[in-house]
Amino acid sequence: MDEKIDLRMPLEEAMETQRAIRRLKPDPVEDALLLRLLELALKAPTGSNAQNWEFVVVRDPVVKGRLARRNRQAWGLYGRIGRWLSRGDPKMLRLLDAVQWQADHFEQIPVVVVACLRGPRLPFPPLFATSYYGSIYPSVQNLLLAARAAGLGAALITLPLWSTLSVRRILGLPWSVTPCAVVPMGWPVGRYGPTTRKPVGDVVSLDRYGHRPFRGR
Repeated sequence: MDEKIDLRMPLEEAMETQRAIRRLKPDPVEDALLLRLLELALKAPTGSNAQNWEFVVVRDPVVKGRLARRNRQAWGLYGRIGRWLSRGDPKMLRLLDAVQWQADHFEQIPVVVVACLRGPRLPFPPLFATSYYGSIYPSVQNLLLAARAAGLGAALITLPLWSTLSVRRILGLPWSVTPCAVVPMGWPVGRYGPTTRKPVGDVVSLDRYGHRPFRGR
């Protein structure tokens, strides 16, 4: 791999400043950088150490265009509902504007990573589904943190996957491989910065839900 790739950002800084970056430049992302980020994604744990990840890197404009159409189809409904529910909430409307930008410019995003899992996805009981997806999302988070450390913008989205049958056809996936998440990546139009989150004491309960002794600390 290219020795110039610098991923030495402290983990705490990467976590403190990570956010979903949807407005991306069309500038290319080099293979060496992308493969290094995916190598780090593969360091994540999986159930029974199955290591059953599959990643499809999409650069072809035709393939991206097909995924873009699936994304816009889902966003057409979701966006209208979201704007109606968020009327009067400027912060949420700004977020929806960013999602709209991503939908409008999906074809110009330099690289789209589709994270998949090999093996059957059993719908019942619910424990099977949570265990199944538990093998892909740690690797996706590794990918997002590595992208942050490299200065790349990225976000986990699922709207293009509203029809897994269609996405399987677009990507040529066999039935034994399930698409689970989509990560558009590129150099950000804006910049990273500190994020605003709820105080930890407001979301942490001790022993039983609602018992919040850490609130205010």
